Amino acid sequence: MRLFQWTLPALLVGLAGCASAPPPASAPASAPTPARPGVATADCAALQSVGYPGLRITAVEAVAAGSLKLPGIASPMPAHCVVKGRLNERRSPVDGKDYAIGFEMRLPAQWNGRFFYQANGGLDGFVTPAYGNILGGGPLSNGLLKGFAVLSSDAGHAFERSNPVIGAAVFGRDPQARLDYGYNAVAQLTPMARALIAAHYGRGPDKAYLVGTSNGGRHGLVAAARDSGGYDGILATTPGYRLPLAAIAQVWGAQQFAAVARTKRADGVPDLETSLTPAEMATVARAVLARCDALDGLRDGLVQDLAACQKAFDPQRDLPLCPAPATEGADCLAAARRDALATVLRGPSLYSGLAWDPGLAGRNWREWKFTNSIGPRDAIALAFVFTTPPMSPEVISGAGTTVPDYALRFDVQRDGAKVHARDSVYTQSAMDFMTPPEPTELRSFVQRGGKLLVAHGSADPVFSVLDTIRWYEGFQRVHGERAADSARLFVVPGMNHSSGGPAPDQFDMVDALVAWVERGQAPEQVVASVRGPGNATPNPEVPADWSPTRTRLLCPWPSVARYRGQGDPEQAASFQCVR
Repeated sequence: MRLFQWTLPALLVGLAGCASAPPPASAPASAPTPARPGVATADCAALQSVGYPGLRITAVEAVAAGSLKLPGIASPMPAHCVVKGRLNERRSPVDGKDYAIGFEMRLPAQWNGRFFYQANGGLDGFVTPAYGNILGGGPLSNGLLKGFAVLSSDAGHAFERSNPVIGAAVFGRDPQARLDYGYNAVAQLTPMARALIAAHYGRGPDKAYLVGTSNGGRHGLVAAARDSGGYDGILATTPGYRLPLAAIAQVWGAQQFAAVARTKRADGVPDLETSLTPAEMATVARAVLARCDALDGLRDGLVQDLAACQKAFDPQRDLPLCPAPATEGADCLAAARRDALATVLRGPSLYSGLAWDPGLAGRNWREWKFTNSIGPRDAIALAFVFTTPPMSPEVISGAGTTVPDYALRFDVQRDGAKVHARDSVYTQSAMDFMTPPEPTELRSFVQRGGKLLVAHGSADPVFSVLDTIRWYEGFQRVHGERAADSARLFVVPGMNHSSGGPAPDQFDMVDALVAWVERGQAPEQVVASVRGPGNATPNPEVPADWSPTRTRLLCPWPSVARYRGQGDPEQAASFQCVR
C-alpha cells in the first residue's frame, strides 16, 4: 500500500519548489523573550470610544470575577471586559446583502501580555464567545483563564437564518465574503485587535498567538504561509489546509457508500448510515488492532506507529469476509462493503487517502462520513463557496436538486475542476483563497522565528492525517535539519475530527507553544489523557478495559511513543518517543 498519493498539481508544485532557492536558516533574529504581564489602565466603558478605521463597537460589558463558569473547567473566569463590534461594514454589489467582519474580544483585568486569536471552525458565520479554546477534547482551561486577551470572529459573514439548510454557505455568492472567509478576516482583524489591546492596557501585546482547529487550523496554516498579523506562535489542530479538495473527497466518498446502502431515507436518498453499521465498523477496528496494535511495542488498544500500520494493513487480506449475506454485521463484512470502505480510505486521486486506524469505529467518523458529507457541511460548501461560479440557492432547493442530490451527483473530474476556476467576478479560485500559498515554505514566518505546532487525529474522517503528514514531510524537505526549529507535527492516535474516538484526546498545547516561543523550549513530547469515567467531560468512547485516567505521550513526527518495557502501561512515563 502507498502511504501517500501525489496528484499532478501537487507534483508540479513540488517541482517548482525544487527549482527555487531554499529559504535561509530558520533561526530567530534574537533570543526568546517572555511576555510581560500587565493590568487594564482604563475601565471597560472607555473601549466604546476607541477609534479605528472601519470599526463600529456595538456593545461593551464588564464581567465580574467568578460570575462566569464554563462546563468542564473547574475555575471560574476572571474579571474581564467583553467588546463586540463590526469591522468594514459594506453592501455587496453582487448579492445586495450587508456584510461585515463581526467579532468579540475579551480582555482580562489581569493580563499576561499576550494576544490570542481564536480561529473558529466550519463555515464560520457565528461569533462564538472569545474564551480562547485550547483544543482537544474536554479542555481543562482556556486562553482567557490563562490571562490572554482573546478575539473571536465570524470571518466576515453571518449565518443566514432564513434558510437553515444552506444558510451557512450562501455568503459564497459574494466575492469579498469568500476572501474574508479564506484569509482576509485574520489580516483585517489582527491590527484592530492590537489597537483595542493598546487602548485598554496602555501598550500592545508582547506576543501574539493564533489557535484553531479544523477550518480554524486551516486559518492557522494560511496565516503562517501569508504571515498575516505577524503571529509569534500558531497552534493548528486537525488543519484542513486543502479544504476544497477534502470536501470533494467527502462527497465522492458518500457516493461510494451510497452504492452499498441497504435502505433509502424517506426522501428517497440512500441512507448512508446503513452502508456500514456500527457493528461492522467495530469489526474493522478489531482487524486493524490485530494487525497493528503491537507494532509500537505494546498491545494497548492504540496504534501509535501509524506509518508502519499503513504498510502492514491490507484490507483485502485482513478484513474478514462473510460467507453469506445472512451473516453480515456480526464478525465479518460483505465483499461489496469491504471494497467500498477500502476505496473510500484509498481516496480520490486529487486528495490523500485516510488512515487505517481503530478510531474508524468512532461516532464522529460516522457523523462526518454518513451525514455531513451529503448535508450541512461539505456539499453546501462546494455548491456556494468552493466552486466558481457558485450555485443559485433557487437551483439547489427544488425537487431532484436538493443538497443530497447535489452531493451524490457531483462529478469529481467535471465539477472538481471548478475549485480551480476564476472569472471576472470571482477573481480568486477556492484553491487561491482557501489554501496556504507555498505551504511547505512559510518563508517570512520561518525567517523571523515564528513557531508552528500542528496536531492531528489519526482517525480524522474528513481532513486526512496522511495529507497533513504529506505537508509536513514536504516542509522537512524544504528546510532540512532546521525544519524542527520552526514547525512540529503531533499525531493523536485514535482521535477523530478534533476530538473524540477511542483516544487520549485531552491535551494542552498552548502552554507548550508559549514555552517554545518565549523560552526556547521546543516540545519534545506532549502528555495527553483519556477522558474516562470521572473526568469533568467524559468521553463515552474510552474502552472499558483502559484506565479512566490513562495518559500517553504524543511525539513529534516521525517519532513513535514506545513502551519502555517496564512500568505502568497506563501512564505516559512508561513510554518514550523513539524514531
